Amino acid sequence: MFNYVGDISALAQNIIKEYCSEKIVAVDATLGNGYDTDFLSDNFLRVYSMDIQKKLVDAYMKKEKEQVVLLCDTHDKLDQYVKEEINCAMYNLGYCPGEDKEITTMAQSTLVSIKKALSLLKSGGIITIAIYVGHDEGKNEKSVILDYLRTLPKDTYGVMLHEYINRSAISPKLAVIEKK
Repeated sequence: MFNYVGDISALAQNIIKEYCSEKIVAVDATLGNGYDTDFLSDNFLRVYSMDIQKKLVDAYMKKEKEQVVLLCDTHDKLDQYVKEEINCAMYNLGYCPGEDKEITTMAQSTLVSIKKALSLLKSGGIITIAIYVGHDEGKNEKSVILDYLRTLPKDTYGVMLHEYINRSAISPKLAVIEKK
């Protein structure tokens, strides 16, 4: 097992833990099985966590974490719920492991959500986007998201892409955005 290049989600969490300048408000835009929300709730004072699948939101609700605000809605409506600046947002795209593979994040709604998260992001904040390209919509998401990220003004945002170069072409990628 690798320490650094093993797990995209662990890498995203390590980057946030190490480099996010304040740890007050975070968003998990894709709750799924709740691992990123668990991480964020251990490190931030308040966490907004979203998913369109009610059963996933209900399952996480049983953890009864006071600092977690659970939202059963699509992440492109982020700004309807989050009315404050954020220090961090995490996206873990694709479908939820162990669940219906037909229910997946979609390129256009994800792009809208990322733009809204950027508008809420404080200086020193970080957004991580784990992109899974092993399915058709994932390939589309990668193209749409990376095309957009390339247009972000470099005097305001630093954008980096982590990807495996000695593995399959469908290995996950991790985009990281840091606001100056």
